[in-house]
Amino acid sequence: VPKKCQKAREHFGTVRTQMESLKTKFPADQYYRFHEHWRFVLQRLVFLAAFVVYLESEALVTREAVAEILGIEADRERGFHLDIEDYLSGILTLASELARLAVNSVTAGDYSRPLRISTFINELDSGFRLLNLKNDSLRKRYDGLKYDVKKIEEVVYDLSIRGLNKEATVGGGGEK
Repeated sequence: VPKKCQKAREHFGTVRTQMESLKTKFPADQYYRFHEHWRFVLQRLVFLAAFVVYLESEALVTREAVAEILGIEADRERGFHLDIEDYLSGILTLASELARLAVNSVTAGDYSRPLRISTFINELDSGFRLLNLKNDSLRKRYDGLKYDVKKIEEVVYDLSIRGLNKEATVGGGGEK
């Protein structure tokens, strides 16, 4: 995994070069006029950066760190920047991928990773619950997070029932 993460980080150099080129293509004060042209790509890049950071440290990457990885600004006032909604959408995509990783980890025989993913996703869900999301695409993506939480909880539950993860058995048995 560390070798793959390093290789992925090398590709972000190309991304930074492309972002530098994109910054020069439109007036700085008209960011939102053209935002729809790169919104999806930025969301996908946020996901990729967040996934690499998660695989390296099992931590949530900050918006500022993602902006630095991509070679763009975090602050709106500085021109071409990482919009907060694009960041949040990328993080929600990370949650969906981590739900898949939990299932695949069990298949590969790694029974402790799903428990760590479960803790991370539950904390992420708690953070998103604090937000007052409008009825837009971000809200719909957040609604999908609930299914990811449920999917991971089922994996952890199955592991604890089968006795394949001692931590899950101890943690799950004392709470209910």
